[in-house]
Amino acid sequence: MREVQARAGTGQVVVIGAGIAGLAAAHRLLERGARVTVLEASGRVGGKLLPGEIEGARVDLGAESMLARRPEAVALAREVGLADRLQPPATATASIWTRGALRPMPKGHVMGVPGTAAALSGVLSDEGLARIDRDAELPRTEVGDDVAVGEYVAARLGREVVDRLVEPLLGGVYAGDAYRISMRSAVPQLFQAARGHTSLTEGVREIQAKAAAAQQTGPVFMGLRGGVGTLPLAVAESVRARGGEIRTGTPVTELSHSAADGGGWRVVAGERVLHADAVVLAVPAPAAARLLRTASPGAAAELGGVEYASMALVTLAYRRAEAGLPEGSGFLVPPVDGRTIKASTFASQKWGWIADENPGLVVLRTSVGRYGETEILQRDDSELVAVSRHDLKAATGLDATPVATRVTRWDDGLPQYPVGHHARVARVREHVAKLPGLAVCGAQYDGVGIPACIASAYAAVDQIHGDLRGVEELTAHPVQSLHGGAGE
Repeated sequence: MREVQARAGTGQVVVIGAGIAGLAAAHRLLERGARVTVLEASGRVGGKLLPGEIEGARVDLGAESMLARRPEAVALAREVGLADRLQPPATATASIWTRGALRPMPKGHVMGVPGTAAALSGVLSDEGLARIDRDAELPRTEVGDDVAVGEYVAARLGREVVDRLVEPLLGGVYAGDAYRISMRSAVPQLFQAARGHTSLTEGVREIQAKAAAAQQTGPVFMGLRGGVGTLPLAVAESVRARGGEIRTGTPVTELSHSAADGGGWRVVAGERVLHADAVVLAVPAPAAARLLRTASPGAAAELGGVEYASMALVTLAYRRAEAGLPEGSGFLVPPVDGRTIKASTFASQKWGWIADENPGLVVLRTSVGRYGETEILQRDDSELVAVSRHDLKAATGLDATPVATRVTRWDDGLPQYPVGHHARVARVREHVAKLPGLAVCGAQYDGVGIPACIASAYAAVDQIHGDLRGVEELTAHPVQSLHGGAGE
Protein backbone atom coordinates (compact mmCIF):
# COMPACT_ATOMS: atom_id res chain seq x y z
CA MET A 1 0.00 0.00 0.00
CA ARG A 2 1.10 3.56 -0.71
CA GLU A 3 1.18 5.62 2.47
CA VAL A 4 0.36 9.30 2.04
CA GLN A 5 1.66 11.17 5.09
CA ALA A 6 0.21 14.66 4.89
CA ARG A 7 -0.79 15.38 8.42
CA ALA A 8 1.98 17.16 10.25
CA GLY A 9 1.38 20.89 10.16
CA THR A 10 -0.87 20.83 7.10
CA GLY A 11 -4.40 20.65 8.47
CA GLN A 12 -5.21 17.69 6.23
CA VAL A 13 -8.89 16.65 6.13
CA VAL A 14 -10.32 13.67 4.30
CA VAL A 15 -13.95 13.93 3.23
CA ILE A 16 -15.52 10.54 2.54
CA GLY A 17 -18.40 10.89 0.07
CA ALA A 18 -18.85 13.33 -2.83
CA GLY A 19 -22.57 13.92 -2.70
CA ILE A 20 -23.70 17.50 -2.19
CA ALA A 21 -23.00 17.25 1.57
CA GLY A 22 -19.43 16.03 1.11
CA LEU A 23 -18.70 18.56 -1.61
CA ALA A 24 -20.15 21.41 0.46
CA ALA A 25 -18.01 20.32 3.40
CA ALA A 26 -14.90 20.26 1.21
CA HIS A 27 -15.71 23.70 -0.17
CA ARG A 28 -16.11 25.16 3.32
CA LEU A 29 -12.96 23.43 4.61
CA LEU A 30 -10.88 24.94 1.82
CA GLU A 31 -12.24 28.37 2.74
CA ARG A 32 -10.94 27.70 6.27
CA GLY A 33 -7.46 26.92 4.98
CA ALA A 34 -7.48 23.13 5.24
CA ARG A 35 -5.90 20.74 2.78
CA VAL A 36 -8.70 18.52 1.52
CA THR A 37 -8.98 15.16 -0.19
CA VAL A 38 -12.45 13.89 -1.16
CA LEU A 39 -12.89 10.15 -1.70
CA GLU A 40 -15.95 8.87 -3.56
CA ALA A 41 -16.75 5.19 -4.10
CA SER A 42 -18.82 5.68 -7.27
CA GLY A 43 -17.57 6.92 -10.59
CA ARG A 44 -19.09 10.39 -10.31
CA VAL A 45 -19.79 13.23 -7.89
CA GLY A 46 -23.25 14.49 -6.93
CA GLY A 47 -25.00 11.64 -5.14
CA LYS A 48 -28.77 12.04 -5.59
CA LEU A 49 -28.26 15.08 -7.82
CA LEU A 50 -27.81 13.80 -11.35
CA PRO A 51 -27.90 15.81 -14.57
CA GLY A 52 -28.81 14.00 -17.76
CA GLU A 53 -30.60 14.36 -21.06
CA ILE A 54 -33.45 12.86 -23.03
CA GLU A 55 -33.90 13.36 -26.77
CA GLY A 56 -31.30 16.13 -26.59
CA ALA A 57 -33.06 17.95 -23.74
CA ARG A 58 -31.09 18.63 -20.55
CA VAL A 59 -33.01 17.34 -17.53
CA ASP A 60 -32.56 16.29 -13.93
CA LEU A 61 -32.60 12.55 -13.31
CA GLY A 62 -32.63 13.05 -9.54
CA ALA A 63 -33.81 15.91 -7.35
CA GLU A 64 -34.93 18.87 -9.47
CA SER A 65 -35.45 21.81 -7.11
CA MET A 66 -34.11 23.27 -3.91
CA LEU A 67 -35.80 25.17 -1.12
CA ALA A 68 -35.03 28.86 -1.53
CA ARG A 69 -36.45 30.00 1.82
CA ARG A 70 -33.34 28.48 3.42
CA PRO A 71 -30.12 30.25 2.40
CA GLU A 72 -27.63 27.39 2.08
CA ALA A 73 -28.28 25.94 -1.37
CA VAL A 74 -28.91 29.18 -3.25
CA ALA A 75 -25.91 30.81 -1.55
CA LEU A 76 -23.63 27.90 -2.48
CA ALA A 77 -24.83 28.06 -6.09
CA ARG A 78 -23.88 31.73 -6.18
CA GLU A 79 -20.50 31.08 -4.57
CA VAL A 80 -19.55 28.59 -7.29
CA GLY A 81 -20.54 30.85 -10.16
CA LEU A 82 -24.11 29.78 -10.90
CA ALA A 83 -25.89 33.00 -9.93
CA ASP A 84 -26.99 33.75 -13.49
CA ARG A 85 -28.46 30.25 -13.85
CA LEU A 86 -30.75 30.36 -10.81
CA GLN A 87 -34.39 30.20 -11.91
CA PRO A 88 -37.64 29.78 -9.98
CA PRO A 89 -40.31 27.45 -11.33
CA ALA A 90 -42.26 28.97 -14.22
CA THR A 91 -45.43 27.80 -12.49
CA ALA A 92 -46.06 26.80 -8.90
CA THR A 93 -49.61 25.62 -9.57
CA ALA A 94 -49.93 21.90 -8.92
CA SER A 95 -52.80 19.43 -8.69
CA ILE A 96 -53.70 16.34 -6.76
CA TRP A 97 -55.13 13.33 -8.57
CA THR A 98 -57.69 12.03 -6.14
CA ARG A 99 -61.21 10.70 -6.06
CA GLY A 100 -61.13 10.23 -9.83
CA ALA A 101 -60.08 13.71 -10.94
CA LEU A 102 -57.22 16.19 -11.05
CA ARG A 103 -58.05 18.77 -8.41
CA PRO A 104 -56.19 22.02 -7.64
CA MET A 105 -53.65 21.62 -4.85
CA PRO A 106 -55.12 23.40 -1.84
CA LYS A 107 -53.45 26.47 -0.39
CA GLY A 108 -53.45 27.49 3.25
CA HIS A 109 -51.97 24.32 4.75
CA VAL A 110 -48.73 23.21 6.41
CA MET A 111 -47.56 19.98 4.74
CA GLY A 112 -51.20 19.13 4.06
CA VAL A 113 -52.55 20.15 7.47
CA PRO A 114 -55.11 22.95 7.07
CA GLY A 115 -55.86 25.94 9.25
CA THR A 116 -59.54 25.62 8.37
CA ALA A 117 -61.69 22.91 6.81
CA ALA A 118 -62.54 25.26 3.94
CA ALA A 119 -58.88 25.16 2.81
CA LEU A 120 -59.36 21.54 1.69
CA SER A 121 -62.71 22.01 0.00
CA GLY A 122 -62.78 20.12 -3.27
CA VAL A 123 -60.16 17.59 -2.18
CA LEU A 124 -61.94 16.01 0.76
CA SER A 125 -65.43 14.61 0.97
CA ASP A 126 -68.11 16.46 2.93
CA GLU A 127 -67.62 13.95 5.74
CA GLY A 128 -63.88 14.60 5.73
CA LEU A 129 -64.39 18.35 5.91
CA ALA A 130 -66.86 17.98 8.75
CA ARG A 131 -64.36 15.85 10.68
CA ILE A 132 -61.79 18.67 10.54
CA ASP A 133 -64.21 21.00 12.30
CA ARG A 134 -64.35 18.63 15.28
CA ASP A 135 -60.71 19.44 16.07
CA ALA A 136 -61.68 22.51 18.10
CA GLU A 137 -63.93 20.38 20.34
CA LEU A 138 -61.48 17.56 21.07
CA PRO A 139 -59.40 17.34 24.26
CA ARG A 140 -55.66 17.80 24.01
CA THR A 141 -53.69 15.07 22.23
CA GLU A 142 -50.31 14.65 23.91
CA VAL A 143 -47.34 14.27 21.59
CA GLY A 144 -44.68 13.39 24.16
CA ASP A 145 -41.10 13.39 22.92
CA ASP A 146 -42.21 12.59 19.35
CA VAL A 147 -45.17 11.26 17.43
CA ALA A 148 -45.92 10.03 13.92
CA VAL A 149 -47.32 12.75 11.66
CA GLY A 150 -50.14 10.59 10.36
CA GLU A 151 -51.10 9.26 13.77
CA TYR A 152 -51.38 12.71 15.33
CA VAL A 153 -53.10 14.44 12.40
CA ALA A 154 -55.60 11.58 12.01
CA ALA A 155 -56.46 11.78 15.70
CA ARG A 156 -57.13 15.51 15.43
CA LEU A 157 -58.57 15.92 11.93
CA GLY A 158 -59.46 12.44 10.67
CA ARG A 159 -57.71 9.95 8.41
CA GLU A 160 -59.00 11.51 5.20
CA VAL A 161 -56.75 14.56 5.65
CA VAL A 162 -53.77 12.27 6.08
CA ASP A 163 -54.60 9.81 3.33
CA ARG A 164 -55.50 12.35 0.64
CA LEU A 165 -53.12 15.23 1.31
CA VAL A 166 -50.53 14.75 4.08
CA GLU A 167 -49.48 11.33 2.78
CA PRO A 168 -48.79 12.34 -0.84
CA LEU A 169 -46.96 15.51 0.24
CA LEU A 170 -44.77 13.70 2.76
CA GLY A 171 -44.37 10.82 0.35
CA GLY A 172 -43.00 13.21 -2.23
CA VAL A 173 -40.23 14.20 0.17
CA TYR A 174 -39.40 10.92 1.91
CA ALA A 175 -41.07 8.21 -0.22
CA GLY A 176 -42.25 7.12 3.21
CA ASP A 177 -45.35 6.31 5.24
CA ALA A 178 -46.98 9.25 7.01
CA TYR A 179 -48.11 6.93 9.80
CA ARG A 180 -44.44 6.16 10.58
CA ILE A 181 -42.72 9.47 9.85
CA SER A 182 -41.58 11.58 12.81
CA MET A 183 -43.42 14.84 13.21
CA ARG A 184 -40.60 16.28 15.32
CA SER A 185 -37.97 15.66 12.64
CA ALA A 186 -39.95 15.91 9.40
CA VAL A 187 -42.44 18.68 10.18
CA PRO A 188 -40.95 20.52 13.19
CA GLN A 189 -43.31 23.47 12.77
CA LEU A 190 -46.28 21.19 13.36
CA PHE A 191 -44.59 19.50 16.29
CA GLN A 192 -44.08 22.82 18.04
CA ALA A 193 -47.68 23.81 17.26
CA ALA A 194 -48.92 20.51 18.72
CA ARG A 195 -46.94 21.13 21.89
CA GLY A 196 -48.30 24.62 22.33
CA HIS A 197 -51.94 24.26 21.28
CA THR A 198 -54.84 21.99 22.07
CA SER A 199 -56.36 22.59 18.64
CA LEU A 200 -54.17 21.61 15.68
CA THR A 201 -55.96 23.93 13.25
CA GLU A 202 -55.41 26.79 15.67
CA GLY A 203 -51.72 25.96 15.76
CA VAL A 204 -51.57 25.93 11.96
CA ARG A 205 -53.26 29.32 11.80
CA GLU A 206 -50.60 30.66 14.17
CA ILE A 207 -47.84 29.27 11.92
CA GLN A 208 -49.49 30.96 8.95
CA ALA A 209 -49.84 34.26 10.81
CA LYS A 210 -46.16 34.23 11.76
CA ALA A 211 -45.19 33.49 8.17
CA ALA A 212 -47.34 36.37 6.95
CA ALA A 213 -45.82 38.72 9.53
CA ALA A 214 -42.31 37.75 8.45
CA GLN A 215 -43.24 38.96 4.95
CA GLN A 216 -40.92 36.56 3.18
CA THR A 217 -40.64 37.50 -0.45
CA GLY A 218 -39.31 35.68 -3.46
CA PRO A 219 -39.89 32.14 -4.62
CA VAL A 220 -40.18 29.26 -2.18
CA PHE A 221 -38.20 26.98 -4.50
CA MET A 222 -35.41 27.51 -6.97
CA GLY A 223 -33.95 25.54 -9.86
CA LEU A 224 -30.92 25.92 -12.09
CA ARG A 225 -30.86 26.32 -15.86
CA GLY A 226 -29.46 23.01 -17.03
CA GLY A 227 -30.74 21.25 -13.93
CA VAL A 228 -30.03 21.16 -10.21
CA GLY A 229 -27.73 18.26 -11.01
CA THR A 230 -25.22 20.79 -12.31
CA LEU A 231 -24.73 22.21 -8.79
CA PRO A 232 -22.43 19.46 -7.47
CA LEU A 233 -20.41 19.60 -10.70
CA ALA A 234 -19.81 23.32 -10.16
CA VAL A 235 -18.95 22.80 -6.48
CA ALA A 236 -16.50 20.04 -7.43
CA GLU A 237 -14.88 22.33 -10.01
CA SER A 238 -14.53 25.04 -7.37
CA VAL A 239 -13.03 22.56 -4.89
CA ARG A 240 -10.41 21.50 -7.44
CA ALA A 241 -9.69 25.11 -8.40
CA ARG A 242 -8.95 25.87 -4.74
CA GLY A 243 -6.47 23.03 -4.52
CA GLY A 244 -8.70 20.26 -3.22
CA GLU A 245 -8.34 16.73 -4.55
CA ILE A 246 -11.39 14.68 -5.55
CA ARG A 247 -10.92 11.01 -6.32
CA THR A 248 -13.91 9.09 -7.72
CA GLY A 249 -14.02 5.32 -8.05
CA THR A 250 -12.18 5.17 -4.73
CA PRO A 251 -14.16 3.32 -2.06
CA VAL A 252 -12.89 3.63 1.50
CA THR A 253 -12.53 0.21 3.13
CA GLU A 254 -11.09 1.13 6.50
CA LEU A 255 -11.22 4.06 8.89
CA SER A 256 -9.30 4.04 12.14
CA HIS A 257 -8.28 6.52 14.81
CA SER A 258 -5.02 6.45 16.71
CA ALA A 259 -4.66 8.03 20.14
CA ALA A 260 -0.90 7.84 19.58
CA ASP A 261 1.03 9.72 16.94
CA GLY A 262 -0.93 12.93 17.46
CA GLY A 263 -4.33 11.30 17.48
CA GLY A 264 -4.84 11.35 13.73
CA TRP A 265 -6.92 9.26 11.35
CA ARG A 266 -5.90 6.48 8.99
CA VAL A 267 -8.04 6.11 5.88
CA VAL A 268 -7.58 3.09 3.63
CA ALA A 269 -8.88 3.39 0.06
CA GLY A 270 -7.72 0.55 -2.17
CA GLU A 271 -3.94 0.60 -2.34
CA ARG A 272 -3.84 4.10 -0.96
CA VAL A 273 -3.52 4.94 2.74
CA LEU A 274 -4.07 8.53 3.87
CA HIS A 275 -3.25 10.01 7.25
CA ALA A 276 -5.33 13.00 8.23
CA ASP A 277 -5.98 15.34 11.12
CA ALA A 278 -9.73 15.08 10.61
CA VAL A 279 -12.37 13.17 8.70
CA VAL A 280 -15.82 14.25 7.53
CA LEU A 281 -18.01 11.22 6.94
CA ALA A 282 -20.58 12.23 4.30
CA VAL A 283 -21.90 8.85 3.12
CA PRO A 284 -25.29 7.14 3.59
CA ALA A 285 -25.95 5.43 6.91
CA PRO A 286 -25.08 1.84 5.87
CA ALA A 287 -21.67 2.90 4.54
CA ALA A 288 -21.04 5.10 7.59
CA ALA A 289 -21.94 2.19 9.87
CA ARG A 290 -19.42 -0.09 8.15
CA LEU A 291 -16.63 2.46 8.40
CA LEU A 292 -17.30 3.28 12.07
CA ARG A 293 -17.57 -0.32 13.22
CA THR A 294 -14.09 -0.25 14.78
CA ALA A 295 -13.65 3.41 15.71
CA SER A 296 -17.14 3.88 17.15
CA PRO A 297 -19.20 0.70 17.57
CA GLY A 298 -21.98 2.69 19.26
CA ALA A 299 -22.39 5.09 16.35
CA ALA A 300 -22.16 2.19 13.90
CA ALA A 301 -24.96 0.33 15.67
CA GLU A 302 -27.23 3.37 15.56
CA LEU A 303 -26.51 4.09 11.90
CA GLY A 304 -27.03 0.44 11.04
CA GLY A 305 -30.65 0.80 12.12
CA VAL A 306 -31.47 3.61 9.66
CA GLU A 307 -33.90 2.39 7.00
CA TYR A 308 -34.15 3.62 3.42
CA ALA A 309 -36.81 3.75 0.73
CA SER A 310 -36.15 3.01 -2.92
CA MET A 311 -37.81 4.68 -5.87
CA ALA A 312 -37.57 5.15 -9.61
CA LEU A 313 -38.03 8.17 -11.85
CA VAL A 314 -39.47 7.66 -15.32
CA THR A 315 -38.64 10.51 -17.71
CA LEU A 316 -40.65 10.74 -20.93
CA ALA A 317 -40.24 13.02 -23.96
CA TYR A 318 -43.07 13.73 -26.43
CA ARG A 319 -43.46 15.81 -29.55
CA ARG A 320 -45.17 19.00 -28.42
CA ALA A 321 -47.77 18.79 -31.18
CA GLU A 322 -48.93 15.42 -29.82
CA ALA A 323 -48.80 16.05 -26.08
CA GLY A 324 -51.43 18.33 -24.61
CA LEU A 325 -51.18 18.58 -20.83
CA PRO A 326 -53.24 20.36 -18.17
CA GLU A 327 -51.81 23.61 -16.89
CA GLY A 328 -49.49 23.62 -13.91
CA SER A 329 -46.33 21.90 -12.73
CA GLY A 330 -47.81 18.43 -12.32
CA PHE A 331 -49.73 16.41 -9.76
CA LEU A 332 -49.42 14.24 -6.66
CA VAL A 333 -51.20 10.92 -6.13
CA PRO A 334 -52.47 9.70 -2.74
CA PRO A 335 -51.59 6.02 -2.18
CA VAL A 336 -55.13 5.43 -0.91
CA ASP A 337 -56.39 5.78 -4.49
CA GLY A 338 -54.47 2.67 -5.53
CA ARG A 339 -52.54 4.12 -8.46
CA THR A 340 -49.04 2.97 -9.36
CA ILE A 341 -47.32 6.33 -9.84
CA LYS A 342 -47.07 8.61 -6.83
CA ALA A 343 -46.51 11.86 -8.73
CA SER A 344 -45.83 13.42 -12.09
CA THR A 345 -43.91 16.57 -12.93
CA PHE A 346 -44.62 18.42 -16.18
CA ALA A 347 -40.97 19.42 -16.44
CA SER A 348 -41.33 21.53 -19.59
CA GLN A 349 -44.05 23.56 -17.90
CA LYS A 350 -42.39 23.76 -14.49
CA TRP A 351 -38.98 24.87 -15.74
CA GLY A 352 -39.01 27.58 -18.37
CA TRP A 353 -35.47 26.82 -19.49
CA ILE A 354 -36.48 23.32 -20.64
CA ALA A 355 -39.26 24.74 -22.82
CA ASP A 356 -37.00 27.51 -24.15
CA GLU A 357 -34.20 25.14 -25.09
CA ASN A 358 -36.52 22.50 -26.59
CA PRO A 359 -39.58 24.23 -28.10
CA GLY A 360 -40.68 21.18 -30.09
CA LEU A 361 -40.48 18.80 -27.14
CA VAL A 362 -42.53 18.16 -24.01
CA VAL A 363 -40.70 16.51 -21.11
CA LEU A 364 -42.40 15.07 -18.07
CA ARG A 365 -41.58 12.51 -15.45
CA THR A 366 -43.30 10.21 -13.02
CA SER A 367 -42.09 8.67 -9.78
CA VAL A 368 -42.85 5.20 -8.48
CA GLY A 369 -41.95 3.39 -5.30
CA ARG A 370 -42.49 4.10 -1.62
CA TYR A 371 -41.14 2.72 1.63
CA GLY A 372 -42.09 -0.96 1.88
CA GLU A 373 -43.06 -1.24 -1.80
CA THR A 374 -40.78 -3.77 -3.44
CA GLU A 375 -42.88 -5.41 -6.15
CA ILE A 376 -43.18 -2.39 -8.41
CA LEU A 377 -39.44 -1.72 -8.40
CA GLN A 378 -38.68 -5.31 -9.39
CA ARG A 379 -40.32 -4.70 -12.77
CA ASP A 380 -38.10 -3.96 -15.73
CA ASP A 381 -37.78 -0.51 -17.27
CA SER A 382 -40.30 -1.13 -20.05
CA GLU A 383 -42.95 -2.11 -17.51
CA LEU A 384 -42.33 1.01 -15.45
CA VAL A 385 -42.73 3.10 -18.58
CA ALA A 386 -45.95 1.25 -19.44
CA VAL A 387 -47.56 1.72 -16.02
CA SER A 388 -46.53 5.38 -16.03
CA ARG A 389 -48.15 5.92 -19.43
CA HIS A 390 -51.28 4.08 -18.25
CA ASP A 391 -51.66 6.32 -15.19
CA LEU A 392 -50.82 9.48 -17.15
CA LYS A 393 -53.54 8.69 -19.65
CA ALA A 394 -56.06 8.11 -16.87
CA ALA A 395 -55.10 11.34 -15.11
CA THR A 396 -54.59 13.72 -18.03
CA GLY A 397 -55.82 12.00 -21.20
CA LEU A 398 -52.28 11.92 -22.60
CA ASP A 399 -52.27 9.02 -25.08
CA ALA A 400 -49.37 9.89 -27.39
CA THR A 401 -46.37 7.65 -27.83
CA PRO A 402 -43.22 9.13 -26.29
CA VAL A 403 -40.27 9.66 -28.61
CA ALA A 404 -37.87 8.71 -25.82
CA THR A 405 -37.97 7.37 -22.27
CA ARG A 406 -35.47 6.98 -19.43
CA VAL A 407 -35.79 5.11 -16.15
CA THR A 408 -33.52 6.14 -13.28
CA ARG A 409 -33.53 3.91 -10.22
CA TRP A 410 -32.60 5.18 -6.79
CA ASP A 411 -32.13 2.05 -4.72
CA ASP A 412 -32.10 2.91 -1.01
CA GLY A 413 -32.18 6.53 -2.07
CA LEU A 414 -34.13 8.20 0.72
CA PRO A 415 -33.44 7.77 4.45
CA GLN A 416 -36.54 7.30 6.59
CA TYR A 417 -37.29 9.51 9.59
CA PRO A 418 -39.44 7.34 11.89
CA VAL A 419 -40.63 8.37 15.34
CA GLY A 420 -37.57 8.86 17.54
CA HIS A 421 -35.30 9.86 14.63
CA HIS A 422 -34.03 12.93 16.51
CA ALA A 423 -32.97 10.77 19.45
CA ARG A 424 -31.09 8.37 17.17
CA VAL A 425 -29.23 11.27 15.54
CA ALA A 426 -28.36 12.70 18.96
CA ARG A 427 -26.94 9.33 20.04
CA VAL A 428 -24.87 9.07 16.85
CA ARG A 429 -23.40 12.50 17.42
CA GLU A 430 -22.76 11.77 21.09
CA HIS A 431 -20.67 8.75 20.09
CA VAL A 432 -18.90 10.64 17.30
CA ALA A 433 -18.06 13.56 19.60
CA LYS A 434 -15.86 11.24 21.67
CA LEU A 435 -13.48 10.96 18.71
CA PRO A 436 -11.58 14.21 18.04
CA GLY A 437 -11.41 15.23 14.42
CA LEU A 438 -14.46 13.27 13.27
CA ALA A 439 -17.79 14.69 12.10
CA VAL A 440 -20.76 13.30 10.15
CA CYS A 441 -23.17 14.90 7.72
CA GLY A 442 -25.74 14.03 5.07
CA ALA A 443 -29.40 13.36 4.43
CA GLN A 444 -29.84 10.85 7.25
CA TYR A 445 -29.39 13.43 10.00
CA ASP A 446 -31.12 16.82 9.86
CA GLY A 447 -33.29 16.83 6.74
CA VAL A 448 -33.29 15.23 3.29
CA GLY A 449 -33.42 18.36 1.11
CA ILE A 450 -30.45 20.05 -0.53
CA PRO A 451 -30.25 22.98 1.94
CA ALA A 452 -30.48 20.53 4.86
CA CYS A 453 -27.57 18.47 3.52
CA ILE A 454 -25.47 21.61 3.03
CA ALA A 455 -26.35 22.91 6.51
CA SER A 456 -25.36 19.53 7.91
CA ALA A 457 -22.02 19.76 6.08
CA TYR A 458 -21.28 23.22 7.40
CA ALA A 459 -22.10 22.12 10.95
CA ALA A 460 -19.69 19.20 10.52
CA VAL A 461 -16.90 21.56 9.44
CA ASP A 462 -17.59 23.82 12.41
CA GLN A 463 -17.50 20.80 14.72
CA ILE A 464 -14.06 19.80 13.45
CA HIS A 465 -12.91 23.32 14.31
CA GLY A 466 -14.33 23.00 17.83
CA ASP A 467 -17.53 25.00 17.25
CA LEU A 468 -20.63 23.00 18.13
CA ARG A 469 -23.17 25.77 17.59
CA GLY A 470 -24.14 24.53 14.13
CA VAL A 471 -24.76 21.00 15.36
CA GLU A 472 -26.71 22.30 18.34
CA GLU A 473 -28.86 24.51 16.10
CA LEU A 474 -29.69 21.62 13.77
CA THR A 475 -30.46 19.37 16.73
CA ALA A 476 -32.88 21.95 18.13
CA HIS A 477 -34.29 22.99 14.75
CA PRO A 478 -34.00 20.35 12.01
CA VAL A 479 -34.46 21.66 8.48
CA GLN A 480 -37.99 20.99 7.27
CA SER A 481 -37.89 19.58 3.75
CA LEU A 482 -40.90 20.90 1.87
CA HIS A 483 -42.43 19.45 -1.25
CA GLY A 484 -41.71 21.33 -4.44
CA GLY A 485 -45.20 21.03 -5.95
CA ALA A 486 -45.18 17.69 -7.72
CA GLY A 487 -42.88 14.86 -8.49
CA GLU A 488 -39.83 15.64 -6.37
